[in-house]
Amino acid sequence: MAGHVQDRWYKVETDSDGKTVKVKTDRFGVGLRYRARYVGPDGSEKSKSFPDKQKRKAEQWLANIEADMSRGDYVDPDSGKVTFEQYATEWMATQITDPLTRESVESRLRLHAIPYLGTRPMSSFTPSHLRLWLRTLEDRGLSAGYRRGIFAHVSTVFTAAVEDRIIRLNPCSARSVKAPRLEPRKVKPWSVGKVTAVRAALPDPYQALVNVAAGLGLRQGEAFGLAVEDVDFLGGVVHVVRQVKLLQRHRAVFAPPKSGRERDVPLPESVAFALAGHLKRHPATRITLPWKTLDGPPVTASLLFTSAEGLALNRNRFNDRVWRPALRTAGVDADRSNGMHALRHFYASVLLDAGESIKALSEYLGHHDPGFTLRTYTHLMPSSETRTRAAVDRVFEDEDSSGDGPETAPEVS
Repeated sequence: MAGHVQDRWYKVETDSDGKTVKVKTDRFGVGLRYRARYVGPDGSEKSKSFPDKQKRKAEQWLANIEADMSRGDYVDPDSGKVTFEQYATEWMATQITDPLTRESVESRLRLHAIPYLGTRPMSSFTPSHLRLWLRTLEDRGLSAGYRRGIFAHVSTVFTAAVEDRIIRLNPCSARSVKAPRLEPRKVKPWSVGKVTAVRAALPDPYQALVNVAAGLGLRQGEAFGLAVEDVDFLGGVVHVVRQVKLLQRHRAVFAPPKSGRERDVPLPESVAFALAGHLKRHPATRITLPWKTLDGPPVTASLLFTSAEGLALNRNRFNDRVWRPALRTAGVDADRSNGMHALRHFYASVLLDAGESIKALSEYLGHHDPGFTLRTYTHLMPSSETRTRAAVDRVFEDEDSSGDGPETAPEVS
């Protein structure tokens, strides 16, 4: 056994005849009787006390400790006394993701998790605590998607605590604790008329942004970071290698595309002509920004789209001062569903309607998984019946329509 069980109500002494006898101690009948003691892997003594008539329970507890040590699953009982706020703060300080992601995670935890979970010791959490917290977030009116993101961050903190041997199990993994379900929402791509109307409503220096987003499927930050040297007009390819991101205090940096996935996208002639015309009227501007972090190495690129002051576009200012006014002028609702990302959905719908594969579309969009692309856009794919009719029509489109057909077929007796 990993230790021993001490009976604090009795002690063993040797009488005058040399025999060992049990005698009552000064603690007899007071407090917890048994103390199970063992030495942990770090060399320090650990103990837990049990009441009278629970010696077997104390021995079983020690046996479990010994089994955990032999399997390498031992968790120091004192480690779980650290509070959620203390551990989450330490965890956040060790993250090595990009600064914008760290900033977002820290903000969500400090606003929506630590105020409710922060003072509770890590080892004391039960599934009911998590269910109550999730209900509190729901009652506050937070969207399902936002709550789901917060829940994912909290679960990651608990998973890290399990790996650090702070706690044994992640309470977020309990079957009764369910992540908020996303409300099913199908992407509704814009019509060609809406795309054209919004483009016409934009100031001339930004009209070609519509061609880039709707014709290449670029994200807003990737469109803002597109440089002349990224466009291979002769080869008909655009190299998506950077984006403009905003970090603390909305300061801009150059960064790799989302998930670090650089990619090549086919350059249609219509988009190439639009970019060539844009460059004649608005020559590219050389912009130097730090790479990835505010103190990162400087990187220079000849950007196709910049602000009136000759700076990299700031998405907040652009959306407020340029994009939403253009939507209103074009008669389009200026809500979140009609951000520049709607042009990316338009690009996907055009490719799928033309019969492009999900795998190719996923690569062009820079998605991490074709399965995500399929789940997002599967409702836009032509049905098998539609493809069948179109295939047969293409074969017979040159046939004489006046020949035998449904109306002229002879009757069968």
